[in-house]
Amino acid sequence: MSEKDFLVVGLGNIGAEYAQTRHNAGFIVLDAWAQASNTVFTPRRYGDLCSVSFKGREFHLLKPSTYMNLSGNAVRYYLGELNIDESHLIVICDDLNLPFGSVRMRPAGSNGGHNGLRNIEELIGTQSYARIRVGVGHDFEKGEQVSFVLGKFTDEELKTLAELSERIIPAVKTWALVGAQKAMTQLNSKPAAKEAQAD
Repeated sequence: MSEKDFLVVGLGNIGAEYAQTRHNAGFIVLDAWAQASNTVFTPRRYGDLCSVSFKGREFHLLKPSTYMNLSGNAVRYYLGELNIDESHLIVICDDLNLPFGSVRMRPAGSNGGHNGLRNIEELIGTQSYARIRVGVGHDFEKGEQVSFVLGKFTDEELKTLAELSERIIPAVKTWALVGAQKAMTQLNSKPAAKEAQAD
């Protein structure tokens, strides 16, 4: 297994109708990373892939094309194809249980009811991989969860996501360079302060 290679997976659904939806928070973060690195994704088997180098580490950014509920197919394939251990895997996804504007990194844990994480766990056979959860809130009525996560972010929310991406990307690099503990200290936060400010 390569010690310098890392697989960074952003979860979402492919297709124009899903672009900029809450469930595509992982895609949005990886798109920001690729743009900031002047690289582009290439369509490959099970997903779009690009690679970014930083201080001797190679980050393979993956946006699965399998749709959310089958994300594990892409993750399992590229862990094998790129000869990457699960300890060098980090998954970025949306989270209904976190307020919008907040983000949490964990080195391992349960799927928390997230279908993408559940499928990854089932197919790679472990919960021992890092994940970054991007809070999207839970401002919906009972029974409206699917409509909510497939609803689009507002322009203002997309600006906040861009700001979060600027914090998530360095944290992933820190995780790869010096470990999860420092990365978690760097990243984990309360909701964006601007939400509490008076107009």
